[in-house]
Amino acid sequence: MKILVTFCFLLLIPMFLLSTATSAVIRTVEGIATAVSDGDTFKLGTLEGTKLRVRLYGIDAPEREKINLRTGMISKHGQPYGEEAFGALKSKISDKKVRVDIIDIDRYKRMVGIVNLNGRNINLEMVKEGWAWAYREYLERPYASEYLDAEKEARDKRLGLWQQYNPRPPWEFRKLMRIR
Repeated sequence: MKILVTFCFLLLIPMFLLSTATSAVIRTVEGIATAVSDGDTFKLGTLEGTKLRVRLYGIDAPEREKINLRTGMISKHGQPYGEEAFGALKSKISDKKVRVDIIDIDRYKRMVGIVNLNGRNINLEMVKEGWAWAYREYLERPYASEYLDAEKEARDKRLGLWQQYNPRPPWEFRKLMRIR
């Protein structure tokens, strides 16, 4: 199985290197969302039998508390609305056939892409419903204005995580956790 994953990964690298725009689709894959990790990451079982980790492009959801299964202790602290963001993504895609337009491969070797389910942009839905921030650091054209507008609308309507006064973005939370 590792050989198959490595082979698929190696097939994606040339496409990634040949893409001229950083937000251009380098490949589209279809499969079943087999497990949701948090509000912006899940596992995809492709129709060919490959298992991929997928990170939703252009969004960053609140961090979810992680429990060490061996010790039962908290191994990673979470943020307010982390569980709700996880639940929102899980209810949208879990055990469903999705299409992922892969835009990038991140440093953790996850496919970074836009998730489509029956013509719906799930990434954008997560921002519109207030379960994630538009991830400005990595968000580029042609998606930036649409995602930023969706975030502003969710903020104005106080949806999801925007019910909090001045919520801490996940990228700041992660940085703070590394310092501790």
